[in-house]
Amino acid sequence: MASKQASIEAGIGGEERVAEVLRKYSFSFDTHIFHDLSPTSDFQIDTFTLSPWFGAVLEVKNIGGTLEFKDNPPQLIRTREDGHKDGFDSPVVQLERNYELLSDWLRSRNITIPLYGAVVLAFPKQIVAVPPKKTKILFPNLIPSYLENIPRQKQKVDLDTFHWLSTELINSHQMYIPKPICETYHIPFSDFKPGVRCLLCGRSGMVKLPRTWVCPFCNAKDHLAHERTLREWFLIHKRSITNRECREFLGVEDIHTAIRILKSMDMRFEGNFKDRTYFMFE
Repeated sequence: MASKQASIEAGIGGEERVAEVLRKYSFSFDTHIFHDLSPTSDFQIDTFTLSPWFGAVLEVKNIGGTLEFKDNPPQLIRTREDGHKDGFDSPVVQLERNYELLSDWLRSRNITIPLYGAVVLAFPKQIVAVPPKKTKILFPNLIPSYLENIPRQKQKVDLDTFHWLSTELINSHQMYIPKPICETYHIPFSDFKPGVRCLLCGRSGMVKLPRTWVCPFCNAKDHLAHERTLREWFLIHKRSITNRECREFLGVEDIHTAIRILKSMDMRFEGNFKDRTYFMFE
């Protein structure tokens, strides 16, 4: 039976390689494939494969270097070519969390199907020195054979339910907004240096001029530098900002300049002039 694919593809970076492999492969059974799927705003699945027999969750990682998967505590250690080591959250934990949240979502619709999953390393330059003990590690070209070999002795849902469930997944898809970095990794906001960074030379401290920003180090100009910097605020710290916080983070002194900047970004706000709070784009 020909493969059928339904995909939600938005902002796929390193996962393009995975999507390309799956687009080119013709499965021997009905399968719908979703990329960057968020059935709720609480989680996002890099790639999800649904069939009448099973669902498969794929967690895609683009971290280069030599990788070691640790179990106690769960962590991914990357060793660069120069010997420097970096620690990351374990993709195995992320995969298991997505299992649980997706299972809850399916149960809320009275659907029970077995879920399988694997961590996918997007590029062969990623070398696994110590693999996880229980979780499958794949490169993109191995995904089709992995899915083909998942047991299909008994169909778990009929074809009508299968197509209904695929439509339900698409209709339930929401924008996924990750928690701010400070909250996720328990990093003090004071560890981050304020100021508007110059894209040309990489230094912080661009100065606000009428209708633009200028870098005092390389004289580069950027009339949208404040937008980029405020988006970083929401990514790093929290999902709201006041005029005072805006001035401190951007390095501007005039309250009216900050008002014009915040209003120009068309954000939702609450409160009066003095105590107004602006909220991240929705």
